[in-house]
Amino acid sequence: MNAATGSPPRPQFPVVDRVTSLIAGQRTSAPGGHEIPVICPATETVVSRLREADAQEVDAAVRAAREAFDRGPWPRMTIDDRKDVLYRIRDVMRANAQELAYLECLNTGLPLARIRDHIARAARNFEFFAEVASTLKGETYTGLKGFLTYVTREPKGVGALIAPWNAPLALASMRVATCIAFGNTCVLKPSEYTPLSMLRMVELFHEAGLPPGVVNLVNGRGSVTGTALVSHPGIDMVGFTGGTHTGAAIMSAAGRHLKPCILELGGKSANIVHPSANLERALDGALGGIYSNNGQQCLAGSRILVHRSIADEFIGRFVERAQRIRIGDPLEDTTELGPLAYRDHLERVLSYVEVARSEGAELLTGGRRAPGFAKGYYMEPTAVLAKSNAARVCQDEIFGPFATFLVYDSLDEAIAIANDSPFGLVAYVWAEDLNVVMRASREIRAGTIWVNTTLVRELRAPFGGYKQSGVGRDGATASVEFFTEQKTTTIPIDPAPLPQFGRQTR
Repeated sequence: MNAATGSPPRPQFPVVDRVTSLIAGQRTSAPGGHEIPVICPATETVVSRLREADAQEVDAAVRAAREAFDRGPWPRMTIDDRKDVLYRIRDVMRANAQELAYLECLNTGLPLARIRDHIARAARNFEFFAEVASTLKGETYTGLKGFLTYVTREPKGVGALIAPWNAPLALASMRVATCIAFGNTCVLKPSEYTPLSMLRMVELFHEAGLPPGVVNLVNGRGSVTGTALVSHPGIDMVGFTGGTHTGAAIMSAAGRHLKPCILELGGKSANIVHPSANLERALDGALGGIYSNNGQQCLAGSRILVHRSIADEFIGRFVERAQRIRIGDPLEDTTELGPLAYRDHLERVLSYVEVARSEGAELLTGGRRAPGFAKGYYMEPTAVLAKSNAARVCQDEIFGPFATFLVYDSLDEAIAIANDSPFGLVAYVWAEDLNVVMRASREIRAGTIWVNTTLVRELRAPFGGYKQSGVGRDGATASVEFFTEQKTTTIPIDPAPLPQFGRQTR
């Protein structure tokens, strides 16, 4: 991209002029409808247009998923046959990784290097959950004399899966893989801001041999398409990744119809740097924890808690490094920080600079749009030093390249600050003292604790949050529990005594 002219990048792969729904393996072609411009955040140019799916189109997508579940082959395939399809999805995503990366970069502004990691994980999701599905086992009970009772697992039905804009391929693929691996079908709704890679991904599913109707795609705003999808009577369960306020609204709507939900929501994660830490690694981790993914990740270590004895040195070196971060064209491999996803979000993140000043925080670096760009939603890496954890910049999820520092004096104080939050998704602890590590792991109320590392996702382990960071967990065992139903069957081994109603004579 040319920062001086704001000209769009030279296309490396074709970009559709109009993004539509994909139902039962076919793109929809209905004329008219509400259209939304799809904007490249690096250039502010319109690269495509999205035709919003209304309630009628959502109904068609749900009916296709319902037909595929109720009468189609997918839930009735042997697990080996389903695994073959899921492995082919893995392979076709890897084979088309460059195209997917280009479309995601064009649409999200995420640096290519980051997107490549997302695609590798997306492909692995299908392999991993194919393997999980192949290990499902039942239970047998013989405790009742004369009876055999066995328990089996069955797919739950049709899922409404809603994916966010900050890492579309990685997070949408997780939702889809965990749903369909066990024989379910689904309707996927990505964010209206980032539909390009999602359309191509679902097309690739079908090129890999996924039967029509197993994964359907609808596009549009949450208030229109999302509401119609979640409230549809043909939906059996809802999976959502995104903001806490939206998650609460989705759970409320689903609850009116007793639809179970799995929600991965926001975070305001504490990143504790203890005096015993390897400060070089802690510095790398703190910078990566807040500025990777353009700062737009629920896992961000956005509250950096530094012990007073090392605070001046650590914060000074952090600021120096932050000022050297390479901001630029996300299609360039050397770029470390690209643009934010869309204009309103950039303005919201920038507004917290004034919020911080009004609360008496010290602006350490950044705090403005990045200079040198005629176009694009670029923002400088920003950091502030807050006076108290009660400040809004310590409590609100800002969701951008915006770090907030707090200074603490004791481990008890650091743990108390970490827990003083409406969120509880992850926490980071940098310490070589084993006692510090074990205490922090035991006492911090968060779903994942990363010790001397950042952003490691073990798919076998449960992942999710405490408090307003979500409901339920992703992972091997947790996904089985959510996306399958248990069925108990009891059979008498010998003829069982039965009541004799109506046999007695008067």
